[in-house]
Amino acid sequence: MEKPKVLFVCIHNSARSQMAEELLRKLAGDRFEVESAGLEPGKLNPIVVQALKEEGIDIAGKKTNAVFDLFKSGMHYSYVITVCDEASAERCPIFPGLCQRYHWSFTDPSKFQGNTQEKLAKVREVKEEIRTKLKEWIATIK
Repeated sequence: MEKPKVLFVCIHNSARSQMAEELLRKLAGDRFEVESAGLEPGKLNPIVVQALKEEGIDIAGKKTNAVFDLFKSGMHYSYVITVCDEASAERCPIFPGLCQRYHWSFTDPSKFQGNTQEKLAKVREVKEEIRTKLKEWIATIK
């Protein structure tokens, strides 16, 4: 049986969507195919790379993806989950086929102020919020 495909979308595909993708892969990668993309892809947030490395996940060499490239290529997803603010989420394209859309708003790590350790502490908090939401969501998927 084919695994359901999940796409996480945020603005730059540099932090929240990357964390959601990798944490879902870690928590239930045997149940889902998962990827992430951004509305305006940028560069990976180095503090997010560090926070995921603490999980044993190395994304240092990973590239960011453009959601519109995936859309134009005709990709189909079972679930499209936006993890940015609501106004940005409304810019996400509607993918063809049967697809369930969810919107989970998490704080944008690119907006965090302070030194590296203070920013890392805040990124860890967002990472845990994402983990908690993923666990709740996974429990509802049969």
